[in-house]
Amino acid sequence: MDTLNLEIKRVFGDASTLKDQFEKAFSNLRYYYPDFTPPKVQTVISGLLDNDLLVTDSLIIVSLDYFLGRDAKYRPKIYDYLLRKYDPNDIVPSCMLIYGISNRFNKSQQSDQTVLADMITYGKAFYFAKHMLPCEPDSVFIWYTPEEINGSRKNEDLIWARFIESQVLFSTNKKVKQDYLGERPDTIQVGDKCPGRIGQWVGWRIINKYAETHPDIKLPSLMSLEDAQKIFKESRYKPG
Repeated sequence: MDTLNLEIKRVFGDASTLKDQFEKAFSNLRYYYPDFTPPKVQTVISGLLDNDLLVTDSLIIVSLDYFLGRDAKYRPKIYDYLLRKYDPNDIVPSCMLIYGISNRFNKSQQSDQTVLADMITYGKAFYFAKHMLPCEPDSVFIWYTPEEINGSRKNEDLIWARFIESQVLFSTNKKVKQDYLGERPDTIQVGDKCPGRIGQWVGWRIINKYAETHPDIKLPSLMSLEDAQKIFKESRYKPG
């Protein structure tokens, strides 16, 4: 605990930077949703490294020892590719993603259990979080390395072709969902160097394309759209 205490002071100091980041995100959230009441933010040192965040409408609890970064003496006992989520600058983006995926902001048709529906839901969450923290690079939200982001963009047409060839979009199979949307180091169904959760990233690209083809739509209106197939069709997403 003494070591964790010292490292938290080294990394976070008086937590003023973290407080600043939360205030900016909450300010942007209030801009789009004037009725939003910022929750209380509480930081803790758990010492157990088994809980990272608790996010509710009224309270956010952050276990700072989870987010000490790659130079920390003690880190959560999880796979290396998952540790990317736990650098100091991941705290506020992660909270905004949790808000963005919640049905409080992100409306969806519960009856639609297709991969496409999940892709759209994830895509809207990333789109939401990016609006709350517009200066953060995309890689911070989806936890890809810059190389993975660049590679995905460069090969977007090939990734999309594999989705179409493998008839992924309208599948409701749980294994297919895990393969294309779940946490994993890579998506071997697309290619050896294709990062995991590629379906989430493609969903984000579809939402960005929808916003591009509907320049007058505001964030709350986009987030309230429920019909994933209609969003996809009207986005006219077709890379390459």
